[in-house]
Amino acid sequence: MRKPERTGARARPRATNRVNAATGAATALALAVGAWLLASGAEGQPPPQPSAAQAHVDRDREAPAAAPLAPSPPDRIRIASIEVDAPLMGLELTPSGSLDVPPADKKNLAGWYEAGTKPGETGTAVVAGHVDNARGPSVFYALGSLKRGRTIEVERRDGSAAVFTVDAVEVYDAKHFPDAKVYGAARRPELRVITCGGPYSRGTGYQGNVVVFAHLTGSR
Repeated sequence: MRKPERTGARARPRATNRVNAATGAATALALAVGAWLLASGAEGQPPPQPSAAQAHVDRDREAPAAAPLAPSPPDRIRIASIEVDAPLMGLELTPSGSLDVPPADKKNLAGWYEAGTKPGETGTAVVAGHVDNARGPSVFYALGSLKRGRTIEVERRDGSAAVFTVDAVEVYDAKHFPDAKVYGAARRPELRVITCGGPYSRGTGYQGNVVVFAHLTGSR
């Protein structure tokens, strides 16, 4: 697995599909194993999953974006429509080259890939968090119920907040995760928010990822 590469304003990717974060398969295995579903008897009631109506349409990539913001690390993510209000920690790579994840026991904590694009600057910024832990739902349990057109706010260390509009919410099988589509370089400020999703197996946990695609539409 090759090391992720930065795709911010100063990057010079040799191809627009160049990847800037760990592969989805590795992330899918790390974000949750569904222990709570088994312990609570809720195995037949997995977290919400996006419908086909929330998938990408051709015009998404042509939607106007706000001007990029100056680089500043993010401190908090808010998604009011699904009641997410959580601090962000920096995430690095594991020794195997996959993206690390927040501590599973911190249910209201998400992380961002700090060697990559900062939310609000040009490129593809990545935020990841658990869907559940052994005690119950975690920060992104409801991510699959997010709808196109809703907003995501990322509070930044410089006192500003980057406002993103959701273009699509999709779910992918881990074995066929579209790395380039999710993590590839972008010419405008974009955001990906990722958690576990898809079918659930007693043996291996969740079989894929829910991915939110969004682009910058404002700031405050």
